[in-house]
Amino acid sequence: MKPILLCGTKHCGKTSAGKALALLCSCDFIDLDDRVRLMTGKTPRELYLESPADFQTAEAAALANTLSSIEGLSVIAAGGGLADNQPALDTLGDTCLKVHLEVPAETAWKRIFDPASPELPPFLQTSDPEKTHRALHERRAAAYRQMADLTIPADGKSPQEIAGEIFRLCGLKSRLSPVS
Repeated sequence: MKPILLCGTKHCGKTSAGKALALLCSCDFIDLDDRVRLMTGKTPRELYLESPADFQTAEAAALANTLSSIEGLSVIAAGGGLADNQPALDTLGDTCLKVHLEVPAETAWKRIFDPASPELPPFLQTSDPEKTHRALHERRAAAYRQMADLTIPADGKSPQEIAGEIFRLCGLKSRLSPVS
């Protein structure tokens, strides 16, 4: 079984559903943002603030390294901007099953914008952040739909429900021992 790459726009549930799916399959979960942090010593946001190009280079390297170092089933959660990183996309090919978690722009915005902590990601710090988000979300969602092997509507579902749906649709088998 190939690794499963969960992709989708920012705050669509890739990490939460990925952890639930990895638990269900009893396999490794890999967060690509964590791999970027391990390789560079900086968070993706810190890298992006320094240089968007350097961030994309690091993200592509982390993805290539991850895909070359795993065998069999693993679950990988990509960053929300992967659709805009052509060097990273070029490494994918048929190395993994690409599963797009799709949520409406409104759902993602509610998850991104917290009135109690209104610091937005750098790319949304514009005169109209919600409009910027919507345009970016719609463009990236279309790119993810096009590149994905499978699209899962994820709005209103728990991470466990999303994981269960992926599990069933992909014909996965649990490696967990039955409880006696």
